[in-house]
Amino acid sequence: MAHHARSAALVRRWLAEQLNGLSSELVADATMVGTELVANAIRHATPLPGGVVSVGCEVTDTHIEISVTDGGADTTPEPRKATMEDVDGRGLTIVDALAQRWGVRTGIDGQSVWAWLGPVRAALTGGPGVGSAA
Repeated sequence: MAHHARSAALVRRWLAEQLNGLSSELVADATMVGTELVANAIRHATPLPGGVVSVGCEVTDTHIEISVTDGGADTTPEPRKATMEDVDGRGLTIVDALAQRWGVRTGIDGQSVWAWLGPVRAALTGGPGVGSAA
């Protein structure tokens, strides 16, 4: 996906397609988490080569893992304590509330923020799978 604010809406639609067949509540949570992770990558991190962020979605029998990889930032992603007056700063707090767990992987190819959601109770048509978008 392009390292651009418009990509958040594209990721939301892409994730909804990837997760077709799961409960509507789980799809809603997953699309919210994916949107927040992409928005954070675009706002706070540098792009990968080619001006993109990479988005992955893996569905297993037990969970969904959503990951967003970017070129990294000067600081490690962590939830902020936003006040009622703050207009932003809630992204990772939302991720933390909706995901079973989440974390950051840093490697030579960039930085990935990932989140696990579940439990997955319904299978995708054709079985669990893996998807990615760049």
